[in-house]
Amino acid sequence: MLRRLPSPPKPHQQILILDEADRLLDMGFQKQVTSIISKLPKLRRTGLFSATQTEAVEELAKAGLRNPVRVQVKTEAKDAAQQDLGPSKTPLGLRLEYMICEPAKKSSQLVDFLVQNTGKKIMVYFATCACVDYWSVVLPMLNLLKGSPVIAYHGKMKQGPREKALASFSALSSGILVCTDVAARGLDIPHVDLIVQYDPPQDPNVFVHRAGRTARYDQEGDAIVFLLPTEDAYVEFLKLRGVPLMERECSPDIVDIVPQIRAAALEDRNIMEKGLRAFVSFVRSYKEHHCSFIFRWKGLEVGKLAMEYGLLQIPSMPEVKHNNLSLKGFFPLGNIDFSQIKFKDKTREKQRQKALKRKAEELANEPPVPEKRVPRERPDKPKRKQTGKQRQTIQTKEDMDELTNEYRLLKKLKRGVIDEDEYEKLTGFGGSDGEGSDGDAAGKGKGKERRSKEQKKLKQRGGKTGGRRFEVKSKLKSKRR
Repeated sequence: MLRRLPSPPKPHQQILILDEADRLLDMGFQKQVTSIISKLPKLRRTGLFSATQTEAVEELAKAGLRNPVRVQVKTEAKDAAQQDLGPSKTPLGLRLEYMICEPAKKSSQLVDFLVQNTGKKIMVYFATCACVDYWSVVLPMLNLLKGSPVIAYHGKMKQGPREKALASFSALSSGILVCTDVAARGLDIPHVDLIVQYDPPQDPNVFVHRAGRTARYDQEGDAIVFLLPTEDAYVEFLKLRGVPLMERECSPDIVDIVPQIRAAALEDRNIMEKGLRAFVSFVRSYKEHHCSFIFRWKGLEVGKLAMEYGLLQIPSMPEVKHNNLSLKGFFPLGNIDFSQIKFKDKTREKQRQKALKRKAEELANEPPVPEKRVPRERPDKPKRKQTGKQRQTIQTKEDMDELTNEYRLLKKLKRGVIDEDEYEKLTGFGGSDGEGSDGDAAGKGKGKERRSKEQKKLKQRGGKTGGRRFEVKSKLKSKRR
């Protein structure tokens, strides 16, 4: 007796939640996400959550959801000053500001702002991992920030050190976390008081995610972005996207930190090399900005920005060499042999000296480059004899030029510009007809001989040249008669 096997139980999943849905699609998981949704029960509730909704999220909602509804949160400010800015997509407890800084004073303004907010938990965002590595070394050694814990966090760190850095900062009551956009999403760090965007993000969508690390769970928080004078249009751009900002004036009296950074770079090669790498990575990141109509990298004042980084020299990079970027505002420190700057770390300096010694030995053992032989002077090749066709072409061209000149003189003769004597002298018709000035028999003979030769040549060539030559002469003879 055959028994019918029971059918497998139907899945009872009723709710599907995808957080940071736009980021999932940006990372290339759209195919996988669509496949997962197709295998789930059709009778369910699906929520796609993100602070920024892109077109890809809307397409996914149309393809995989029934009767999708877009829920967008907007807040109306209670403060009169914020009401003038219009509706905002950010929480009520989040105060957004911007500061316009001169390129050479941007880092000094950052340090001054951090000093003003001592005792708070602060996250400072930079454009690249190399920038985070550099400023995480520079900031703690400054006199104004000594004693303030500074922790680095970026995507090129290994998983272990990165988790340790995040746990250390979460446990602090006050301190500074310098980071990249890897810390803009998916992190819930408690009690963050202040977000500083030292470099605006390449993707404008990330701006809201960065600022969203503070003012969470109905708490209050502040966020500020540092802009150059050429980037002021970014404020209006964000306002159109529902992220209004209030202006904050720069501090008039600030301590210039550039001399202190340069002095540290002269004492430690590690700081000098990190600064060069950070600056190069910043310029290249700026070049790839999504809002290139606002952040125009060809308008960068490289000299002033290099001073702001505390560099000892301008790095040799094609972006600077081939695009004539402004080097105004950079002041070199005299004639410095940068190869003599040593690492403070004795192990690294020992390795550097070994590498220099090895390189010198390789150059010494290289075989000498043979001198290039001077090429032997070759005698001039004899000119080829012209063919009959080439000679005929040259002769025809000369005849045509002569005929054109005669025709031009004949027109002058008709207009009365020149008389018959001048015409005969210029064309040589008088001599050719045997009517020279001396009138002797020898002249007549030579004239007849020359005329017969000329007529013979013209008959051989034929064509228009000879015909027009005789036409000119006939007109002249008729006029004389």
